[in-house]
Amino acid sequence: MMTEKILTNKKNGMLALLITIAVYVAAIAACAVGGMIVSEGGLPILLIISIVYLSIGWIPLCGLKVLKPQEALVLTLFGKYVGTLKNEGFYFVNPFCTSVNPAAKTKLNQSGDVNGGNQKALTALSIQTGTAQQETTSNKISLKIMTLNNNRQKINDCLGNPVEIGIAVMWRVTDTAKAVFNVDNYKEYLSLQCDSALRNIVRIYPYDVAPNIDTTGDGVADEGSLRGSSEVVSARIRDEIQKKVQEAGIEIVEARITYLAYAPEIAAVMLQRQQASAIIDARKMIVDGAVGMVEMALERLNENQLVELDEERKAAMVSNLLVVLCGNHDAQPIVNTGSLY
Repeated sequence: MMTEKILTNKKNGMLALLITIAVYVAAIAACAVGGMIVSEGGLPILLIISIVYLSIGWIPLCGLKVLKPQEALVLTLFGKYVGTLKNEGFYFVNPFCTSVNPAAKTKLNQSGDVNGGNQKALTALSIQTGTAQQETTSNKISLKIMTLNNNRQKINDCLGNPVEIGIAVMWRVTDTAKAVFNVDNYKEYLSLQCDSALRNIVRIYPYDVAPNIDTTGDGVADEGSLRGSSEVVSARIRDEIQKKVQEAGIEIVEARITYLAYAPEIAAVMLQRQQASAIIDARKMIVDGAVGMVEMALERLNENQLVELDEERKAAMVSNLLVVLCGNHDAQPIVNTGSLY
């Protein structure tokens, strides 16, 4: 198992730069002196040494590395992992060390990873000046918290209804060695694991509250749902992703549901179902209220003894009151000047 090794004694880039420049200046002076010696018939040893150094003296400059805050650089020497540079600073390492980041060119729908506007401007500038556009991709690994917005997915909930759902995952690299060497491409790996974890969790819950559904796995039916338990669902998605990306040196800071809706093919039917459920609930409330009002009216009439009603008249009164109280339209009063019989 690869373990991260942080290089803490390499922050001496400025000293290495000054020494290299000073030696280079001395080599130029030695070259001039050696040329004078040769012109006077002396041996060209000093001239040869200075020319050789001027030819290869630039190599130490390849070992200078500059890091900004929240950046890291994974270094290998002839295929062997030698360590990681972290934190901002001016470093000097072995000039033959190479930086490794297999995900440097991977572009996902995530923050800090897409720079389309600047790229277009750079391309236009290259065309205007007639110069070739150079590859500016850096092998530095960002240690900042980044946001991954995967595409919306169509998933069947526990009742078999297709729903469309999207999530935003906040993540960061915590172990650069694991991220670079344990997986082929840690960005693509994270994206695929997010899709897989999302499917695994969504299949446990119904879209809305449904009877006899156990979402916690304890064998007891509960009221968990994607729409009503978004905080719980998000926490479970985060934990599921974290278990899958632990070996890639990635920490999942947070996961949030950004979009949730029925799939288009059943959205209209489910809307009608919700409307019917709402109408039934409203009618039930109206009927309960009307029955209560009728009971109260009969009790008040009996207490005050305003009128004596037999069973037939009570039935007629109850029928009329329920029609008036439960109807969708205003009642049309009718004055009865005769008798019920």
